[in-house]
Amino acid sequence: MKVTHLSYPLQQQNGQPISLAIGFFDGVHRGHQAVIKRAKDLARELGATPAVMTFHPHPREILGQANITRYLTPLSEKLEQFAKLGVQKAYVMQFDLTFAALSKESFVQEVLLPLQVKGVATGFNFTFGRNASGKAEDLARLGKGHFRAEIVHAIQSEGIVISSTRLRQALSDGDVGIAREILGRNYQLEGIVVHGDKRGRLLGFPTANIELEQPFFTPRRGVYIVKAMFDQETAMGIMNIGVRPTFHDPTPRERLEVHLLDRQVDLYGKKMKVEFLHFLREEKKFASMEALSEQIMKDQQAAYEWLAK
Repeated sequence: MKVTHLSYPLQQQNGQPISLAIGFFDGVHRGHQAVIKRAKDLARELGATPAVMTFHPHPREILGQANITRYLTPLSEKLEQFAKLGVQKAYVMQFDLTFAALSKESFVQEVLLPLQVKGVATGFNFTFGRNASGKAEDLARLGKGHFRAEIVHAIQSEGIVISSTRLRQALSDGDVGIAREILGRNYQLEGIVVHGDKRGRLLGFPTANIELEQPFFTPRRGVYIVKAMFDQETAMGIMNIGVRPTFHDPTPRERLEVHLLDRQVDLYGKKMKVEFLHFLREEKKFASMEALSEQIMKDQQAAYEWLAK
């Protein structure tokens, strides 16, 4: 997949016709996937290249409407998911105040048309142009004679509304099952394994301490059953997200620690990707190190039993 970073005014034009899915696509969940699939279908019908346009950073953050510092899919993860969906071109439009000031007509005339857009697919709630004055329905009118525009409506699964907002809520609740239903895959994050204070090793449960390089949204604090991937290997494990209240750290900070089941591997300095499979329990403070060690043994046994099912 070819990735092109754009800013307004555009410095380049595209020579080949494209069919474009447009949106922020945080999470690249099943609703987003439906929009991208429609753009791919249009690409086949129109003889165009399937493409995606996303924005960076989050529009609401630039416009002062929200303080969004954590993403369900930071940009690198988002692009990886696009590639897995068969997108051939990805355009990352820099969202700044100059771009935000464009009229809806200018967005079409000065951004979409120079890119040789022949087909457009958006979600039902897509807005564009100054003060979000352009709605998804406006694209068909403004692009008449230049491109086909289609709208993908909201979808539900098992009574669950498929949306980034609902996904964030599920993860905040530790409900990784609902997150999986919304995404069509396990929620995951990635980081580098760094040196910790070796307390897990002293307890008999060595852990890989993950330092996030990208601003991933972290699920509710607690203990999870996870699948860990590193060096093209896969291992099951239990992961703790929290501030480790039992240890009385003078400056507590949230940590992400993975204990691999049946594996001891030197992982320092390596990238690890973690998929969340099941929430075991919330974080809590224990009366002693022995009590904590006993609980970790119980967590480990619970993980074996859950995985056996």
